[in-house]
Amino acid sequence: MRIGRKSPPPPPVAALRPPGFEAVLARLEAHGRPYDAGFLRRVYEYTAEKHKDQFRRSGEPYLSHPLAVAYLLADQRSDQIAVAVGLLHDVIEDTLVTADGLASEFGPEIAALVEGVTKIGKHAYVRRDEAQAETFRKMILASAKDLRIILVKLADRLHNMMTLGAMSPEARRRISQETVEIYAPIAHRLGMARVRGDLEDLAFYYLYPLQYAALREKIDERMKVGQEAMREVRERLVSALSEAGIEAEISFRIKRFYSIFQKLRRQGIDISELYDYLAFRIITTSLRDSYAALGVVHQLWRPIPGRFKDY
Repeated sequence: MRIGRKSPPPPPVAALRPPGFEAVLARLEAHGRPYDAGFLRRVYEYTAEKHKDQFRRSGEPYLSHPLAVAYLLADQRSDQIAVAVGLLHDVIEDTLVTADGLASEFGPEIAALVEGVTKIGKHAYVRRDEAQAETFRKMILASAKDLRIILVKLADRLHNMMTLGAMSPEARRRISQETVEIYAPIAHRLGMARVRGDLEDLAFYYLYPLQYAALREKIDERMKVGQEAMREVRERLVSALSEAGIEAEISFRIKRFYSIFQKLRRQGIDISELYDYLAFRIITTSLRDSYAALGVVHQLWRPIPGRFKDY
């Protein structure tokens, strides 16, 4: 009997289905962000015209990329100027459009922001050590006179990481290394936890494919067994906190793959020795209730000696 190899695990972050322009507007609407639909449509049509004969390495129309960047920015509650720059961010670099031409079309603010994103892309990062990486991160942050330049660049990098499979193996490694050393720390510095986690997990997927596959398999196995247990834990928490008169919001999540990988490597342990790959979060309305909730938790489950941390 012939036994085939296991299929590779899926990426940790699913690629966006190519969004249409209306989906970008819908995201702005969903988050209550004010926007001028006519203005954004004009930006979109301009972008579509400039990129009309261009394609990505995957074979998709190039327009799918700026649309995805604009969608990510809208989903992050960015303003309409940032969304417009997300649509336009490659027209100076990849078409015959100039900054002056962009300024005459959409004004100097948008032209300056697009030019700022373009300049960041021209900085060449050569991996040496952490000190050099920190210098490079500072240079990027200092060169961006407007925070929206960084937000657009992070959205650009995130979508590129989502679609990195079309690149050569060498390019995937190089871009992933730069992502985890430069762009993920910048996202962390800006308090963008979800973006940072997505960037790190995608970089982990390409830099350490075997380790990712092994970790993913073990986490998935644990989750199959633990789903019912997690529901029971949450129900007990809800009931106990309610009885104690504590108003709280309870959620749980699996820690990010790259974060787990880093912890296992740093401590030299196996995942079977890891206690906190799953995290419950209890958010209360006051500091007093926070400690009262902690007391409720300790009544339900005895803390493991040496594992309790009060931040």
